[in-house]
Amino acid sequence: MTVRRALLAVLPLVAVLSACDRGNPPSEQLESAAEALVAEVDGESLPPQPTGPYAPRDECLDQPGAGEFLAALRTAAASRDTEAVVALAAEDIYLDFGGGAGRDELRARLNGEDDYLWLALDDVLTLGCASDGATMTLPWYFAQTIPVDPFEGLIVTGEDVPMYAAADPASDLVARFSWDVVTLTAYTTEPGDEFLPVGGTNPESGERVEGFMAMENLRSIIDYRIGAARRNGRWHMTSFIAGD
Repeated sequence: MTVRRALLAVLPLVAVLSACDRGNPPSEQLESAAEALVAEVDGESLPPQPTGPYAPRDECLDQPGAGEFLAALRTAAASRDTEAVVALAAEDIYLDFGGGAGRDELRARLNGEDDYLWLALDDVLTLGCASDGATMTLPWYFAQTIPVDPFEGLIVTGEDVPMYAAADPASDLVARFSWDVVTLTAYTTEPGDEFLPVGGTNPESGERVEGFMAMENLRSIIDYRIGAARRNGRWHMTSFIAGD
């Protein structure tokens, strides 16, 4: 997901569900469906680790059941299977800072006309996973100490991403950043802008530099993230939220 959206905003389960006992409450049917889904998916590794201080890292796959849970969530997201995602969520999943919560609300948002939430889910699932043993946090970087104001900070999502002297790739190259953090130096953007004015520490010289970077390579520190925890012996998403 590009920072533009963040700035402007600040295994199908049908067959599994139909096989559930129709006398069970919907929440129990979802729990059973999620267990069946996770059981069918082998554990998987995250993509090879790129370089840079905030590059995606995996600290979760050593946790029992975490690999299967993450694989099931990626499969559900890739197939745009609302019920599969809902089945992997806690009943009280936290969705915003205004009181939005719960599986029903998550279902409604995923089924909305805008695919923004699906794109956010796709994005988060590529950015690594941090774990303290009891919980998981995606992206990995969100569980780290990043020494900038989170409202101003942007993660450079790529390796050797150029910073230019002007909002033009034909302008002079100022520096290159790999999965590092920069901060906004101005807060005004216009429709159609493809670059943002940012500043950061030059990885080579250690000096402060300022310039312009492509929006497509920047992500707000407080963009969407996922929290997960074990409940009743199984992992659930406990939050899927943006902002601070």
